[in-house]
Amino acid sequence: MVMSTDNIHGLILALSSSIFIGSSFIIKKKGLKKAGATGTRAGSGGYSYLYEPCWWAGMITMIVGEVANFAAYAYAPAILVTPLGALSIIFSAILAHFILEEKLHIFGVVGCILCLVGSTTIVLHAPKEKDIESVKQVWRLAIQPGFIVYTCVVAIAVLVLIFGYVPRYGHSHMMVYIGICSLMGSLTVMSVKAVGIALKLTFSGMNQFIYFQTWIFTVIVIFFSLTQVNYLNKALDTFNTAVMSPVYYVMFTSFTILASMIMFKDWATQNASQIVTELCGFITILSGTFLLHKTKDMGNDTPIDASVFSTSKSPSPTPKVNLGSTS
Repeated sequence: MVMSTDNIHGLILALSSSIFIGSSFIIKKKGLKKAGATGTRAGSGGYSYLYEPCWWAGMITMIVGEVANFAAYAYAPAILVTPLGALSIIFSAILAHFILEEKLHIFGVVGCILCLVGSTTIVLHAPKEKDIESVKQVWRLAIQPGFIVYTCVVAIAVLVLIFGYVPRYGHSHMMVYIGICSLMGSLTVMSVKAVGIALKLTFSGMNQFIYFQTWIFTVIVIFFSLTQVNYLNKALDTFNTAVMSPVYYVMFTSFTILASMIMFKDWATQNASQIVTELCGFITILSGTFLLHKTKDMGNDTPIDASVFSTSKSPSPTPKVNLGSTS
């Protein structure tokens, strides 16, 4: 399948974004660790990390990645750009293994490979971006009944998580912080796409900032992004990066693709074969992230060598047990 020029531009920007964002997780985590050693940890409600240069270096790296991601949404559909975030998982997990000493087991490596295969499958079968001539066209898509219902459900869920679950379960259940970031992130991406299209059209000579809709989307992007950064910092400071990153990716990608399907109807112009292939690619990515999650503790106890398959620590000249059993 031949990709359109816009899809290629979006692909290159998304790949660059993944590298920067994957690195930012590690740099910010180091900054959070340094800040936590001398002040109140972010996971406990502290903000001492704001005085830590390493954390700011991570933030700048993340901003660069998000700008590239922002631009990618202006060229390519969300179903192409968002799944490529799996590459940031791979980059983050590898760096965490070598820099933060958050060990990556051999099955984690397999999980990274599955993420890469799934991303490639989606890229090769992504739909062509719809031609949009005005941000007002995006606004009309956003105020359709289906997307309004989705927005209300997300808003209620986020408020329940923030006021009902964060105080009690935030420090012990990773899904609370990640749920907030993922749900809000799906709406943020839709607004980012709208602002990105507005900028793209403005630079081409059709000023979109004369419309109030552009400014509404801009305010949503700023407010939601700041809120997500706050809860993402709490999650990073509390939980293992190699585990948190893939779980966050799965939830964020799932909700974003759902939001994009409701708002932009990305799959309306594709045939059944293309849709099924994309779903298989996404399921492959989910399998990879699930494998990363389920084997997160193996690397902390056992080195990556043949001993992980051994059934005993000392050799036995005359074993009397069934060789097919495990202990």
